[in-house]
Amino acid sequence: MRLIHFQRASGIDEALRAGSVPDTAFLAGGTSLVDLMKLEVLHPARVVDVGRLALTRIDSEGGGLRIGALATNTDVAQNGEVKKKLPALSEALLSGASPQLRNAATVGGNLLQRTRCAYYRDLATACNKRDPGAGCDALQGWTRMHAILGTSDRCIAAHPSDMCVALAALDATVRVRGAAGERDIPFAELHLLPGEHPEREFALAPGELILSVFVPATPQAARSRYLKVRDRASYAFALASCAAALHVEGGRIRAAGLALGGVGTKPWRVPEAEAALVGKAPSAEAFARAAEIALRGARTRPDNAFKVELARRTAVRALRRAAEAT
Repeated sequence: MRLIHFQRASGIDEALRAGSVPDTAFLAGGTSLVDLMKLEVLHPARVVDVGRLALTRIDSEGGGLRIGALATNTDVAQNGEVKKKLPALSEALLSGASPQLRNAATVGGNLLQRTRCAYYRDLATACNKRDPGAGCDALQGWTRMHAILGTSDRCIAAHPSDMCVALAALDATVRVRGAAGERDIPFAELHLLPGEHPEREFALAPGELILSVFVPATPQAARSRYLKVRDRASYAFALASCAAALHVEGGRIRAAGLALGGVGTKPWRVPEAEAALVGKAPSAEAFARAAEIALRGARTRPDNAFKVELARRTAVRALRRAAEAT
């Protein structure tokens, strides 16, 4: 048994003071952190429960929706404004986990969800993300569920979140607060590529707390769709997924958002693929071209080479669904 110091924060300022102590973890829904602590993958010395903070609101703000970090996945997915203005976000949340987990899991926790790489979760294997410098047994192991985009010679673990793929395509912004005050992080900058330091996963300073996510309610967001391909119809992680958002006017695509999941070490958004769609008629050829651009640079292994074609087809289908929604 490991002894930990547990504290339940009654306010944001108290949570930030407690979180400023080294080797502290914030606890919200606990659907990921508690699992990893049980496996002894993570073993913080201090745990600060922020689950009762007043960060659960979902409000209209400045041409978009601001979603509190402690809103549950279920509450966000079922929210009328989210379903109307950001359908891809609702679809992504409903495609993840199980109803019981969605009832407990929070937006902030989902943003900081750790990889489900089997090697990361197994203490008997070498993992640079878990133990920097230890090596990566996945490189020569079973890689069917691993990433093909954004990988490095130190880590090929895939990012697990569905919600984050939708937020990437919808151009969200994450608001955080820490010792230096509040700041907004563009979604594309929140998750870090593994590079030489796969143990560094997020662009958060020590002790920073996520407060909310802002998602612009754009015309393309209102016609967005999320498509997930997996081994079974529920409670399974993506082999490939895609969030697609299109604004079609006058027979031409005026704006586009496109992000892939299940294939990247972070939610995978390629602005060049989106730019290739703008000005084009919504067609199979235009969608195939964008998908090809999005998959450029893929580095495969024997077990996951199939993901290139699967992700291309998934992207084309998601774009077609988004176009049909117009």
